Amino acid sequence: MNLIFNCDNFHCISLHSSTRLLGIHLEAYTRVTLVMSELKPELPRAFPIPDHWAHMGRVRPTEEIELTFALRQQNLDRLEDLLLLVSDPSSPQYGKYLTLEEVTALVRPSQLTQKVVRQWLQSNGVSNCQTVLTQDFLQCSMTAQVAEAVLPGSEFHRYVSDDHSLVRSSSLYQVDGDVLQHIDFVGGVHRFPPKGQDLNEVLTKRRSEAKFHLGVTPAALRARYNLTATDVGSAQNNSQAVAQFLEQFYHPADLAEFMAMFGQGFQHRSDVDRVVGTQGGGKAGLEASLDIEYIMSTGANISTWVFSNAGRHESQEPFLQWLLLLSNMTDIPWVHTISYGDDEDSLSAAYMTRINVEFMKVGVRGISMLFASGDSGAGCKHLAKGGNCFRPSFPASSPYVTTVGGTSFKNPFKITYEVTDSISGGGFSNIFKMPDYQVGAVEAYLKAQSALPPKTYFNTSGRAYPDLAALSDNYWVVSDRIPIPWVSGTSASTPVVGGILALINDQRFRKGLPSLGFLNPRLYQLKGRGLFDVTEGCQNSCLDEQVQGKGFCAAASWDPVTGWGTPDYPAFLAALLEGK
Repeated sequence: MNLIFNCDNFHCISLHSSTRLLGIHLEAYTRVTLVMSELKPELPRAFPIPDHWAHMGRVRPTEEIELTFALRQQNLDRLEDLLLLVSDPSSPQYGKYLTLEEVTALVRPSQLTQKVVRQWLQSNGVSNCQTVLTQDFLQCSMTAQVAEAVLPGSEFHRYVSDDHSLVRSSSLYQVDGDVLQHIDFVGGVHRFPPKGQDLNEVLTKRRSEAKFHLGVTPAALRARYNLTATDVGSAQNNSQAVAQFLEQFYHPADLAEFMAMFGQGFQHRSDVDRVVGTQGGGKAGLEASLDIEYIMSTGANISTWVFSNAGRHESQEPFLQWLLLLSNMTDIPWVHTISYGDDEDSLSAAYMTRINVEFMKVGVRGISMLFASGDSGAGCKHLAKGGNCFRPSFPASSPYVTTVGGTSFKNPFKITYEVTDSISGGGFSNIFKMPDYQVGAVEAYLKAQSALPPKTYFNTSGRAYPDLAALSDNYWVVSDRIPIPWVSGTSASTPVVGGILALINDQRFRKGLPSLGFLNPRLYQLKGRGLFDVTEGCQNSCLDEQVQGKGFCAAASWDPVTGWGTPDYPAFLAALLEGK
């Protein structure tokens, strides 16, 4: 039996009510995605094309297409159990991380799954495929004509936006029911990359609004978070990384210039040790410059990698390419920071569930994964029946990553205590339930607040984020050899927290302790120890009569704007060196 699906990497909705949504019942999908809107489901006839992408016509039949097939994995309940055990300091298994080979043995797709999917592809003329060590992804090259035969109903067209060109299909396609039970998603068909924040636009806006201010530099961060000149890395086996997407590249000359200007007073490195992927030429990306300059000046003197995922092939998914790299490398840095996200409601539950598995596979290896919480406050979505609700972001809403929000100095003229940066992303997932490790903290916040937004705006039982925060306002960055002020966003706070965690790993390694790994279970057990509590300010949200532009507000202990607060390095280090 053939079943018609809108079944790319992110949207896979069956048009047959008794089928399954790539492992998730359609009824369950309807329930979780309509938590806020209470709308009746309308099955799409075509995948929507974002407004900022222009259609350039159908590609030639001989055009090369690259599709990624995510094969169904095994023992996922066991994987989640192991992740929580190795991440919980009260567990005898804390810090006893798995190797990539052990992860592979645990989750590798069954022989039947591998056989069915490969035979299906080969029967349609697909033979040029590569896999990863975990054997749960197949990346296959084929012509557009063959791709449309593999996925009947698909039609591949070219779309352009600014300097980017993509090949995608907007139409529904068919997948044989016997094959469907063996795959989670097919990448490279429907999804367009999220429209990233244009930091140059933000810069222009900040300049128009700016008055004289101190500006955030490595020296200001070190003063605020109590890092001394001797708080630098020295362990031989320590490492940290940033990931860059969508034609964002750093330039070594910018990094060297930044360190010459702002790296005085502490030992540091001025070179990246390894670039995984391809570094482009031309102008440097402000986002990439920000990430690398601040993880390397905070996590000073620590070996640093850059994962460069440009998505040059027009049918590639840069974020997915990065995940495939992690599944194919036995040795990767201990801390990764990523400034990348999309609206949760623009992605399918099936896709996000599989991406969460990839995060668990990384965490169980002892890797800390940090994501920016976003720069849209609580977000806002207008509902078809009228009214609004908040709009959470993914992967920020994943229960298996540590999410970083943003703050500002209370007094911009000097280093003072911090308040909420109004752009700081935060809120509650509409897809993922609240993990056990944070239930007590989040419920305490909800009970203590007398002026919460209306409950129709958010899901009180969802995964709440962020988990902690750092300064995100008015950074100095060097890009194209030019010092640039007023750069802001959680893209700044995330590498700062990443660098601090890398410094703590450094001290742990010198004492013979394991890496921090997935931080959240331990972070919530600390209940704010080692962190400056941020208790002032609210985030942005919907401009309507109900909430009048105000989302959630900071409060004592945990809150959905700044998490547990910002790092006080000596105290945070002491707390994370205790016990194991």
